[in-house]
Amino acid sequence: MQDIQLYQQLLGLSGPWEVGRVTLKREAQEIEVEVRCLETVWGCPTCGKQMQGHGQEERRWRHLDSCQFKTIVVCAVPRVRCLEHGTQQVAVPWAEPRSRFTRLFERLAIDVLLECSVLGACELLGISWAEADGIKQRAVVRGLARKPASAPARLCVDEKSAGRGQNYMTIVASVEAGRSATVEYVGAGRKRETLDAYWQSLTPEQRTGVEAVGMDLWEPFFNSTLAHVPGAADKIVHDPFHLVSYMNAALNEVRKAEHRGLLAAGKRTLSGSKQLWLYGEENLPADRAAEFERLKGQKLQTSRAWAIKELFRDFWDCESVEEGRGFFRRWYDWAIRSRLEPVKKVARMFKRHLDNIVTFFQHRLSNGSIEGLNNKIQSLVKKAYGYRNPERFKTDIFFHLGGLNLYPSPQ
Repeated sequence: MQDIQLYQQLLGLSGPWEVGRVTLKREAQEIEVEVRCLETVWGCPTCGKQMQGHGQEERRWRHLDSCQFKTIVVCAVPRVRCLEHGTQQVAVPWAEPRSRFTRLFERLAIDVLLECSVLGACELLGISWAEADGIKQRAVVRGLARKPASAPARLCVDEKSAGRGQNYMTIVASVEAGRSATVEYVGAGRKRETLDAYWQSLTPEQRTGVEAVGMDLWEPFFNSTLAHVPGAADKIVHDPFHLVSYMNAALNEVRKAEHRGLLAAGKRTLSGSKQLWLYGEENLPADRAAEFERLKGQKLQTSRAWAIKELFRDFWDCESVEEGRGFFRRWYDWAIRSRLEPVKKVARMFKRHLDNIVTFFQHRLSNGSIEGLNNKIQSLVKKAYGYRNPERFKTDIFFHLGGLNLYPSPQ
């Protein structure tokens, strides 16, 4: 009797539901909690019309473990037969419809899945990969349904691959100042039509309320935003994170070409130095600072490219559009005379897009938020060893980075 009363309280049950029996199955390492129903008249789960029960169906739900024992809730759930909506099971208070887990177990599982890989969560919780995936999918559907129908004023648009050689996904994120970036939209592909779908999901008032949109130099995103967001020519910002990435790529091209030439001459001057050149000067590891100073003193092409890259980082410290344009002119003159083709190519590209680079000084989009979001998405891809299924990639992005209320509602 004490066991029955205990589990009645633990499950939060009240009339017409009650615990009828608690059975310990030592060999199976399980506790089975049988719940009974005392009611005979029910409302249709769809329309609420009252009617007599139409049979029962036994169902089982995984609940939170009791000490070392897996706990299973068992109930013969009443069914009703509605003339309008057909035969349906009535709702039970301890679990959501179509779930094989109690609400409390799903809350725990969501917490574990947020902190570790799916395989790790499966091992800790004693569930299958498919069950863990189902919990995540239900959580995302639940969270998106609860999401307010408002549009952030400051957004970032980017594309991400689910893995090497995989299809791209277009991601729109809110990057409001002082907050972590949260994903608003994920669409398949990186065509203009993909971003069009997001803008078209907003009302005209919401599109007008957009203040700034950060993006890289990908033309389909630029054209889509111009077509849908009023005043977009002054709102599009080619943000620092993406532009510095272009400079890092140019620097790496210079290093690789010079490294090949040095190796052909029997010199290993640049061997093992790839990461050193990609550091900002302030982030250089202390134990390699002396090595880096020696490299910079050898009049390398790579050293010159690094200096141009570092100066470009200072561009973002300008305080106005006018100051930014003046700084860029001086930087461009140096870059274009550098005799370093990868650097010159990037400099020319920046010049073509300068009008929407200097808009940064009007809007000051948070580079930290954008960079943090990119790093977190890359971490998801790495943790999952890539995604074969784009829909699972989309689910994981929303699950971890959507800022959603994922949990089942209290019973």
